[in-house]
Amino acid sequence: MDRVLAFILGVPLGFLIMIYRYKLKQLTGDVAWAEQYLGSGGTYNLFILIGLAVTILSIMYAFGSLQDLAAGTIGVFFR
Repeated sequence: MDRVLAFILGVPLGFLIMIYRYKLKQLTGDVAWAEQYLGSGGTYNLFILIGLAVTILSIMYAFGSLQDLAAGTIGVFFR
């Protein structure tokens, strides 16, 4: 059930972050390191990357791929 809930909430949240990036930038202001490293408009690009990450990670969690990835990479350190 938690996987379905993560899919239902995560995917639209990721899209909403990407759609309303202009309003989010007005709310938060400039992110200095994003402007420096991502170039002009870096804060907008940062919100696109965050929205994309939220969307992809929620889809991966819903289908169980995130758990398999975590077990295969960092799970080695917890055995």
